[in-house]
Amino acid sequence: MPRRRALITANFSRSALEKLSAHVDVVYKPWGETKRVLSEVELVEELHSSGASILVVELEHVSGEVLEGAKLELVGICRNDPRRSVDLEVATARGVPVIYTPGRNYNAVAELTVAVMLALLRKVVYADRLLRSGKVAVSSTEDFAEYYNAYRGWELRGKIVGIIGLGKIGFRVAQLLRAFGARILVYDPHVDEERVSSVGGERVDLDTLLRSSDIITVHAPPSPETAGMIGRREIELMKPTAFLLNLANPVVVDEDALYEALKSRRIAGAALDVFTEEPVDSANRFLELDNVVVTPHIGGNTFETIERQSWMITEDILRFLRGERPRFLLNPKVWRSGS
Repeated sequence: MPRRRALITANFSRSALEKLSAHVDVVYKPWGETKRVLSEVELVEELHSSGASILVVELEHVSGEVLEGAKLELVGICRNDPRRSVDLEVATARGVPVIYTPGRNYNAVAELTVAVMLALLRKVVYADRLLRSGKVAVSSTEDFAEYYNAYRGWELRGKIVGIIGLGKIGFRVAQLLRAFGARILVYDPHVDEERVSSVGGERVDLDTLLRSSDIITVHAPPSPETAGMIGRREIELMKPTAFLLNLANPVVVDEDALYEALKSRRIAGAALDVFTEEPVDSANRFLELDNVVVTPHIGGNTFETIERQSWMITEDILRFLRGERPRFLLNPKVWRSGS
């Protein structure tokens, strides 16, 4: 039987590519190197020209047209939740297994959450911007005292941190915060008491969390239930000294309401890694505000995330080739009916 061929447009680690290449011919065209995301038409053309029957993507959309226009045996999506990246109904109807990478970036996002939390509390970005502005001139003790007072921040130890969503990322954030001695409040109606208590958290309702927390960090997934969860009413419940972090999804927080609250100093500040309009550039309105830390959706952007997703996909492709059920299979009905 001729060797199968895999087209990979996701960023992949060299070690995983070497392992996979021992079993299939690999056509590697990662978007991080090509600087391009293929359209559906281009994806079909690439599959035809390469002769690949296995497709691994990260940013491309594997639509029904792609699935029907190419002879695919297996699709891999390097995403925590790939349901918006693939037409699962068509894939299942055509008997094509879809594998994915749940939790690929959970630690990366959690660590960045704590990093920007500390940056807000200690005014790291504010101090850096002020020094770079050329406006700081210290020629007297009076000048020194003025700026020293302006740079004064807060410690994380003893602060009340409200975590909205105790999934894999929220759970890891809670674990990290315990080491700092923070008090943890949790709002997540979908997890049990054991999960909350295992990180030293206290389960509360959303309004209590918003009223009580010094720092609120959002880790709820996008859904009809969570869309607009944090709006004007909810922001009004927060302490004027509170900080809001959103490294989860832009639909959960009302951006307009948050912008107005930050501009009017209704709350102390925010850290944002996700936005309704992406990719983020220097025209982003939140950059006008000195009480916001803005990052361009880099929560999961680490070398370790690439390594993790690469091996999750590689090992599942190898399971598929051996006739074994992939571990991270999105449409198990395909395997039950086809195994």
